[in-house]
Amino acid sequence: MELSREERALYNPAFTAVLCMRAVQGYDKEYGAACPLPVAVAASVMALQPAIRAALPATTGTGLMGWLEANEHVRIEMSRNATVLATVVRPGLLFALQSRVMHCTAAGLSPVPRALVKTISGGTPQTRAIQQAAHMLGRWLPSTGSLGTVLTLLGVRP
Repeated sequence: MELSREERALYNPAFTAVLCMRAVQGYDKEYGAACPLPVAVAASVMALQPAIRAALPATTGTGLMGWLEANEHVRIEMSRNATVLATVVRPGLLFALQSRVMHCTAAGLSPVPRALVKTISGGTPQTRAIQQAAHMLGRWLPSTGSLGTVLTLLGVRP
């Protein structure tokens, strides 16, 4: 996947740091625990893909495995784009850690309280939609159980 000039501008480290934070906030809200690193990265990678965002269910109560069966294009999109998008997400994750808006411990990633407001507002409709998707995915991806299984179902390696 080759990134256009517009995509490179959108996928800057500050924005991808916000996406990682949204995924970590979502995980923290749902589970009250530190977020595993693969959840933050996978949620951000998925949120950046318009075809996947458009297919996301309205609630986290939807079964992930059934959703993946009904949306086979998700696995195709992830296998095609995950590696390239992960390379733009990782600098954002590092930026969030270096900026101390997120902590990393052996247990996982935790948001720093009040470092990023929890309400998603401002920006363009596209940037809000991407942030909302990352937050939802942070809550939803781990709901099936084993993270390794989830990533395998998505067609990516842990």
